[in-house]
Amino acid sequence: MSRLIDQIRQALAAFAAEDVSPALIGGLALAAHRVVRATQDVDFLVDADDADRVHAALLGLGYRCIHRSEDAANYVRGDEGLDLLYAHRPIARRLLNEAESRDTPMGRLRVITAEGLVAFKLQGYVNDPARARDLEDIRALLRTPPMRSISTRSPATSACSSATNC
Repeated sequence: MSRLIDQIRQALAAFAAEDVSPALIGGLALAAHRVVRATQDVDFLVDADDADRVHAALLGLGYRCIHRSEDAANYVRGDEGLDLLYAHRPIARRLLNEAESRDTPMGRLRVITAEGLVAFKLQGYVNDPARARDLEDIRALLRTPPMRSISTRSPATSACSSATNC
């Protein structure tokens, strides 16, 4: 875990130098919501308007871009992976804006809400039904106490149920 912590700290410092405020998503964000599972990469949600600056910052840290589209980008540095989702649709931008600042082992950082994680996990599953891990993550989030009050038909999860909405 310490390598992931170092990786996140480096990325956050580079993002801060570019005045970019990302939100942690994916497997590491699950831990902030008391769902623990193994993960091998770091995932961030960033505003699509910041994509070029974030790309340059990651290249400056020695990452190599292996994929980049208007929706996402994937970077590697040795055996480290870092993935970005770009918030450009209204719901994704709202979820980015609502990300909560938290004290974590990686320092203070913004983490997507549990509702936002469910929405993105649902979108990932709709995009690729073979991603059974996403359904497992959603179930685990729904079992945690804070998620019990969130309807499974909340505006974010309902709107993100198709591949093009988030």
